Amino acid sequence: MAVGTLAVGLLFIAGTFMTGIFLATVSTERTIAAVAADEAFAKVRLFGLDLGDPNLTTTGFLPYQPDVSMAAQEYLYPSIVDPCASQYSWAALCKRVSDTSRLAEVTVFVSRRVGTHGRYWVRQADAAQALEESDLPRPVRVQVEQDAAAQGTDELQIVDAVPGDNVDENGFIDDGSTLVCDGTGHIYRVLERYADHPDVIRLDRPWEEPDPAAVWVIPPPVSGGRNPFVAVYQRVLRFEAE
Repeated sequence: MAVGTLAVGLLFIAGTFMTGIFLATVSTERTIAAVAADEAFAKVRLFGLDLGDPNLTTTGFLPYQPDVSMAAQEYLYPSIVDPCASQYSWAALCKRVSDTSRLAEVTVFVSRRVGTHGRYWVRQADAAQALEESDLPRPVRVQVEQDAAAQGTDELQIVDAVPGDNVDENGFIDDGSTLVCDGTGHIYRVLERYADHPDVIRLDRPWEEPDPAAVWVIPPPVSGGRNPFVAVYQRVLRFEAE
C-alpha cells in the first residue's frame, strides 16, 4: 500500500513538472514576443507608411508594405544576417484612423518559425484570391458569418472563400486561435471548434461585428503541425504625410 501510494504521488508530481515546463515556455515566448513587437512598431515608424495609398482605408486592414523596400531579415527576430538562426518573425496590418488624420492603427502578429524550411499559407487583402505559400507565417483574411443555427451570439461559421483551391480554410481556425476583426480591429479568442461541425467556432465573448465579416488569423503550417502564432499587439502610430 505504501509503495502504491508513493507511485500515485510521484505520478501527480511528474504531471505538475510537465505543466510547469509548458507554462514556463509560454511565459518565455510571450516575453520575447513583446520585445519583438516593440521592434516591429519601431521599424514600421522608421520605414514609414504611405497614407496616400488608396487601398489604405478606415474600413479594413491592409498588409504592411513599406514605401522603402525592407530587407527580408527585418521581419525576423532577432533580425540578424543568418535567417536560419532567427526563431521568430512578425507581420503587420495597417488601417487608417480617419481619412484626414495622420494616425494609423497598426496590428502586429508575432509568430514562431516551425522548422527552418517550414511553409505557410498567405493571401493578400482580397479574400477571393487564391492562397499561396510563404517562408514566414503571415495573417490570412478569412470570411466568417453568424451561424444560422447558432445557440448563442458567440458562435461563428467559417466560410471557405475559394472552395476550388483544395485548401480547407476551416482548419485555419482552431481551438485557441486568436482572431482580429478586419473592420474594427477587435480581438477574439476561439474557445472551441466543434468536432461535429468543423466550420463552426465558439468565441470567448459575443460577436459584436457586422455580418458577414472577415477576420485575420495566423494559420497552421502547410504541412500541418503546431500553430506558429505567439501573440498579437496593437498601437496607433502617427505618420508624416508624403
